[in-house]
Amino acid sequence: MSEAVLKDAKGKMQKSLESLQRDLAGIRTGHANANMLDRVTVDYYGAPTPINQLAGIAVPEARMLTVTPYDKGSVDDVLKAIQQADLGVNPTSDGTMIRITVPQLTEERRKEFVKDARKEGENAKVAIRNIRREANDEFKSMEKNGDISEDELRGYNDDVQKLTDEFITKIDSACDDKEKDILEV
Repeated sequence: MSEAVLKDAKGKMQKSLESLQRDLAGIRTGHANANMLDRVTVDYYGAPTPINQLAGIAVPEARMLTVTPYDKGSVDDVLKAIQQADLGVNPTSDGTMIRITVPQLTEERRKEFVKDARKEGENAKVAIRNIRREANDEFKSMEKNGDISEDELRGYNDDVQKLTDEFITKIDSACDDKEKDILEV
């Protein structure tokens, strides 16, 4: 039973890390990246639909994205959704394809994006610490019920702390990588 608590905590921590990686992928860097459109949804026949389900996204050049909607009638809807997504880009359309030129980031804008990345990292760390607290609380209640001894409780708390430290290190590493990517000119 106590191994199940550790396994559950590790699974939740892994999900938090994956969520952080998705969030970091959505933060712009100086070059084009198809992930920057991940959060864009298009009102397609009354249903909010992710852009990657409606169109092919390609990166033909370092600073350009092309979006080719599968349904040629939805080009204007996709264009409007990208404009409203506040990505700091200005898409243009030729009627069948949308081109997005990613502008060079200013130093000030890069620092803003680094702050955003760090904030996402802190949110992920808070989530990891909450998972640690929940796991430790479960172990405490097991000890109270007589399911595990006090020594076992200490050992399990140490295991949870090692797991927490491991994921905090992974979060810091992901944030550092993103920061390097953003600051790279």
